Amino acid sequence: MAFCFLLNQLLDRERWARARLASFAGEALELRLAFLPPLRVQVGAEGRVEPGGPQPGALITLSGVIGSGPFADELRYLARHLRPDVEEELSRLLGDVAAQRIGDGMRAIARWQRDAAVRAGEALADYVVDERRMLVRRAELAQLAADIGRLGNALAALEQRIARLD
Repeated sequence: MAFCFLLNQLLDRERWARARLASFAGEALELRLAFLPPLRVQVGAEGRVEPGGPQPGALITLSGVIGSGPFADELRYLARHLRPDVEEELSRLLGDVAAQRIGDGMRAIARWQRDAAVRAGEALADYVVDERRMLVRRAELAQLAADIGRLGNALAALEQRIARLD
């Protein structure tokens, strides 16, 4: 699997990261990106990654690492501190021009996925607010609360006037 190969190449160069992962041998994670099938890998001996594995202890999405426990915490730490130069890694295998083009394509796919996720969220919000009227916009709710407050004040004033008439 190409993903494991590239990640292992990076881990071979960043020995500190591989050493940190080694204590989690046998743990699995799943990479979930929108519109792509999930990819499950596990930490093998010496901190290298291998395809497959048991039930994942953490999920990695575009929004970050999902999960709790020491393994998920370690993945969050590595995500913050391990900054691979993907194009440099690819240029060693394929050459500079091919690596540049693949890098451009990967960035375009990431932008497309983020944009698609944002648009899908906006469309869902518009549907439940405007079409189905299942939710109310914050401004409409604030206006309703103000109207109810004015109605309560008017009702209290009316009750006082009725009490004076008696």
